[in-house]
Amino acid sequence: MGKIKDIVIHDENEQKKQQKQPESKYEQALSLYSTDVDEAEVKAAVEKLVTEKLPENNNPETLKFLLGSVELTSLHTTDTEESILSMVEKVNKFDSDYPDLPHVAAVCAYPVFTELISQSLEVDGVEITNVCGNFPSSQSRMEVKIAETQLAVADGATNVDIVMPVGKFLSGDYEGVSDDINELKQVCGEEVPMKVILEVCDLGSLSNVKKAALLSMYAGADYIKTSTGKEKSGATPESVYVMCQAIKEYYDKTGIQIGLKPAGGINTVKDALTYYTILKEVCGEKWLTNYWFRLGTSRLTNTLISEIVGKEVKYF
Repeated sequence: MGKIKDIVIHDENEQKKQQKQPESKYEQALSLYSTDVDEAEVKAAVEKLVTEKLPENNNPETLKFLLGSVELTSLHTTDTEESILSMVEKVNKFDSDYPDLPHVAAVCAYPVFTELISQSLEVDGVEITNVCGNFPSSQSRMEVKIAETQLAVADGATNVDIVMPVGKFLSGDYEGVSDDINELKQVCGEEVPMKVILEVCDLGSLSNVKKAALLSMYAGADYIKTSTGKEKSGATPESVYVMCQAIKEYYDKTGIQIGLKPAGGINTVKDALTYYTILKEVCGEKWLTNYWFRLGTSRLTNTLISEIVGKEVKYF
């Protein structure tokens, strides 16, 4: 009798395995899009855009726009109150030293410095960006991520950058990924835009980049960002191209506009022009404002200033 019972239980378990689990709302959302990305096609499309369209964007006005899109960033283990304050003071003086140039879009630092930046930043229109949610790994309890984000907003952060839980994504836990993002967006509220860092170099394929981008947008991201700058590589033209495709397709289906922030490894003016050109050609003119387009780079700031004024400048 025991053997018969064992066989019945085994059969029931097999039936349960074969029964298809209902799709989550996020899996249903993904099904509305083509996420099977042909990497060779993307590479060819990027090369064509850069060859044919980038040269026309290499002009003083675009370079000024790029300067005004920079999020001046310091995310070092060695950061001190003095070093962060020095960075902020340079931002405060920039308008008087270079009245014909735009100021940077934001100052980005760890949350421990938020209150200091909030109290010392004197320039209207410069955002205070904090990296939150256990940056750069996103590997901590949700309660910790929420508390850190709450404190950053309370201290004066006007933008928040979080990292998508990449481990959950690679495990196929799309609902868990999306729930994490959504919880932190609720902490930020409508008044504080939240960027979701995909960490594209860890995702394994451009198809995964597109899936991660779409999940992040459906979960509440106001921007999608390529990289933390702390992993093996940062933004690539191909990943940005696919992210722009996702942004445009999401906008066409929902009417909701999402911003873009390439970050990590942006070292040359050509790098910045490449990302600008991709955004312009894939998403359109509507995205070409310093609100919807940000560049996560500090090293490029002096290079852009130097290129615009025609001589070497080491201001920041």
